[in-house]
Parts: sequence; structure tokens; C-alpha cells
Amino acid sequence: MCGIAGWADWERDLTLEKATVEAMTRTMACRGPDAAGTWLSPRAGIGHRRLSVIDLDGGTQPMTSREERGTVVLSYSGEVYNFQELRGRLAAKGHVFRTGSDTEVVLHAYLEWGADLARHLNGMFAFALWDERSEELVLVRDRLGVKPLYYAVLGSAVLFGSEPKAILANPLFKARVDLEGLADLFVMAAKRPGDAVYRDMREVAPGTVVRCGRDGVRTQRYWELEARPHGDDPDTTVATVRDLLVDIVDRQLVTDVPICSLLSGGLDSSLVTALAARHLTAQGRGRISTFSVDFVQREQEFRADALHSSADAPFARTAAEHIGTAHQEIILDAGELYACQEDAVAARDLPGIGDLDASLLMLFREVRRHSTVALSGEAADEVFGGYPWYAAEAARPTDSFPWAAGAGDRNAVLAPDLRGKLDLNAYAADRYAEAVRETPVLPGEDARQRRMREVFYLNLTRFLPFLLDRKDRMSMAVGLEVRVPFCDHRLVEYAWNIPWAQHSAGGIQKSVLRRAAVGLVPDAIVNRPKSAFPSGVGAAYLTATREKARALLDDASSPVLELVDATAVAGMVRAAEGSGSFSPPPMMPRILQLDAWLRRYRIDVVL
Repeated sequence: MCGIAGWADWERDLTLEKATVEAMTRTMACRGPDAAGTWLSPRAGIGHRRLSVIDLDGGTQPMTSREERGTVVLSYSGEVYNFQELRGRLAAKGHVFRTGSDTEVVLHAYLEWGADLARHLNGMFAFALWDERSEELVLVRDRLGVKPLYYAVLGSAVLFGSEPKAILANPLFKARVDLEGLADLFVMAAKRPGDAVYRDMREVAPGTVVRCGRDGVRTQRYWELEARPHGDDPDTTVATVRDLLVDIVDRQLVTDVPICSLLSGGLDSSLVTALAARHLTAQGRGRISTFSVDFVQREQEFRADALHSSADAPFARTAAEHIGTAHQEIILDAGELYACQEDAVAARDLPGIGDLDASLLMLFREVRRHSTVALSGEAADEVFGGYPWYAAEAARPTDSFPWAAGAGDRNAVLAPDLRGKLDLNAYAADRYAEAVRETPVLPGEDARQRRMREVFYLNLTRFLPFLLDRKDRMSMAVGLEVRVPFCDHRLVEYAWNIPWAQHSAGGIQKSVLRRAAVGLVPDAIVNRPKSAFPSGVGAAYLTATREKARALLDDASSPVLELVDATAVAGMVRAAEGSGSFSPPPMMPRILQLDAWLRRYRIDVVL
């Protein structure tokens, strides 16, 4: 998968900044444990850390091409799944290849098509190109934002990296957060594409190319969702979705290292696993390894709730037996959840969502012991309408982010002095209105279908990026590449234009995907209601969290107490004692992570 980092500067001699470029690159070692490299010139320093997945010997980076008027340098992270077809097209145009890597295909695609190359790529990717011929830095990110890429423009300098930590390692950048950044932290999954929380830092937005030169920075979208009429009948729609998924999964199985599948026993992961197993068997590559996760004693103590309809373990076993996988159950110790949360903050470079980050990080650590690449069913709920709020919005539309409907007064958690400067309710309303205004409109749609188009758009452009960031940071913190077939842009484009009546046919959510899975996975799984990632929250975790919150309230030096209302936090502690649980989304663990982040990163809060 890899990690990239670098620095372009049109007024400074960067050959004198080798130590800094190498320091920025070292922060990406978690993403690329297998090899490291840097390239320096007067105007650019390019770094790379490699996780070897394809062409283990030939894909060394930064990769260069010496052209007549200067060198072109690439630092690339991700996978381009159509690289073999592109290689053939480029070879026919006269390009000569020295390796079997997709990295070299991306480099030659740039030499052929310039900054327009992204339109030709199918995959998850983020990369930086330094073109010595024009002294231009080109930053590119995949269409759905599966792989991250950050940058900061500071005078004549542009710093960039796969994660904020690469930019934070450069002394030119100061770790600061202002009111807008704080709002992004307090209001979950409302951040605008391109915002990065840190002041003076940006994300390359999904589907975007950023070009940086002496004359400034230019941003260009190369992909976005388009509203189109859907003319396929239900049977054709199901067949098309299935055919697309077959092609997508087949492409994503190309690797020169061990690959596995994350199998929860839900519809999405079971379907991906079934398609992968069928392809590997046809190729004579043996059985696919699968992994499910649970917590000690959870299966025995399971009680259904609003987020968890049934325990995963029995369904994962059923799927594994039906498909014929080499299955392993990973049993995590819920008592370790709290201790892992600061590791999760370090992986994100930001406060996250408490135990939900920590549990995923713990899972990926275990999977990485066995495999380098994993397939995931993530994004299927956003693409096919699987969350409960889809049906709720169809029945009774709200005027807010669907996952936050009924959130109450967000300002109640803020310190009294901060409430006069920051209105989280207004911020959330503004971000929601912006997102709705962005939503493409198809003339002639009735009000219900138009609202559901908005709901899908909100999930794909606000909620899904929030989850993809979590998945990327927790997996790459341990050097595990996670591939997400449901994020293939062809599938997303097609599914987004399927009418809600087909998505919910017969009153069944994800009806199209469920029908596409028939015959591939057991009927019990085809018909299984959605159940969220298993929770390890129990007595030990609750006790540790409450005690930490009490200690925070007694620590006058705690930086978070300048931002949150101590009385409100004390109320959360008492409520947790009374109920024995947290109400999702759990604010208390998020406040503790916010405090850990402010301390660890020595954040300067600009109010």
C-alpha cells in the first residue's frame, strides 16, 4: 500500500533539507515497513515507504523517468486494478516497461496523459508526481477517497503526505486548530471534502487533482457523481450489479503476497468472500483465508440491541463452511480496549470514536500476523442503502444528516466560554445545507426519490469518508492493506442511480444486493438483518473510561477542560454509572481522546 511524503519549494534549495525530508518519510514507516527511499533536487524532496504487494523486487520508489527536459518522479500509494490493460495500451503507444509493477504504469500514464491520467485509472490510490520539466507538483487522489493524501501550502513551500504526521514532522508546520477545526471534531461525519481539521492543512478531496507551481495552486475535479435515468428493470439491475461485482473482486485479487477476506457473516463480507473464493479456485490458487472477530464471552452473553441484531460468530461459521474457506476466529480481550485508544489517536493523528477505533486496530493487528492484504465488505451499506436511517428517511424525511437525526443540543458539551464563539448546531446545519446543495438533481423525479438521492449522496460524500479514514488509519498503522470492492467507482455510479423502489423492493433494504447474492451465500445470510461491528464495551472498559474521566476532571492542567463543560462531563460519568453503558455515539471516550490528542500533539488552540 505504502506511505508518501515530500516537500516542494520554489524559493529554497531542498538539497540542503535531506534530514527533514527523511524525517517526514520515516513517519510513514507504519504504512510501508518493507523499504524506504528519497529523491532530492533543488526544488523538490520526495519520500516513500513501501509495503510490497505487487512485483516485490521491481516496484522500488520513488520511481523516476529521465526525460529530455528533466526527470519525472513518482511516489505512489495504492493499487490500480486495471494496470495490466493500461500497460498494454501504453506499450502500444511506444512506452517501454522495466518492471511488472502498477507503479510504473502510473508513471508512464502521466508521461502519456499528463495530469489527466487519473481518469484512466481504476483503483484506490493517492500519489505525488514531481515534474522537473515544468517544476510542478501534481497530487492525485482516487474517486471515493479510499486512500488519503494531505498537503499544506506555506508561502513558497508545499508539504504533503499520506497522513498528517508527515507534514507535522516538518518544522515549517505548526500544529494548530481553530474554531472550524474544533467543529469538525465535535460534529461527527459532517466535514467538507478537503477539510483536514488542522489549521493550514488540506486534504486532496476525493476525485481531485491538485497542481502546485510557481504561479500557485490549482484544484480540478476529475470525477463526481452524476444523476442519470435508470432504465434497467429489476432483473437486469440485479444481473448488472452481480456482473460488476464479479469483475471487481477478480481484479482486486491480483497480488504477490498472501490475501485474505474479513468475514463477519453479514451479507456484504460473505458475498465478497464467495466471489473471491470462486475466482481463486478457478485459478488453482487454493482456499481463501478468512477472519472473523469477536470478544471474549460475547457470543455467550450476546443480547440484541438497536445496532446488533444477532451475534456474528454463528453466521461467520456458516458462511465459511458454505464457501469453503480456511477460517479463523479472532477473539479479542475487551479489557485491552481502553489501553489501545491512545494508539488509535496516534494512528489517526486526530481524536476518533473511542472503542470503535481501538477494536478495529486490535483486529487488524491480529490479521496482519497472517496476511498482508485483506478484502472488506465496507461501503456496501452506503452504496446500497443498508443503514436503518435510509428507510427512516424514506418514511419521514428529516432536515439533517440522517445518521445524526435527533442529536439534540450539540453545544451542551462545550465549555461556557466557548459557546459564545462556536455554535455546533449552526455548523452542522450549514454543512448539511452545503452537502444538499451539491447533490445532483435529475429532472422529473418525485419528492421522495429526490430525497433518497440526497440521502445516498450524503452517505457517500460525508459518512463513508469518515469510515474509510478510520479503516485506512487503523489498517495501515500495522501495515495491512485493506481493499474495498464496493468502492469501485463503476459500481457506485450505477447503484447511485438505481431508484429507491428497487433498493427497497418488498420492504427489504438492500434488496438489489441481496438478490445478487442468491446462490452464492447461504439463504440465512442473504436474509440476515444488518448487524454492526461487534462491540467489546463491557464492565472493564466502562470502569476504566469512567475513572479516566474522573481523573481528567481533577486535573487543572488538562487542555480539554478549556473546550468542554466539566459539569457536562461529570454528568456523563454519573449516567454511565447508572446505566452501565454509553449511548452511541459515545461522547465521553471521544472527549478523552480529544484530551490525549491535545497533549500528545501539543496543539495550539486558536479561538
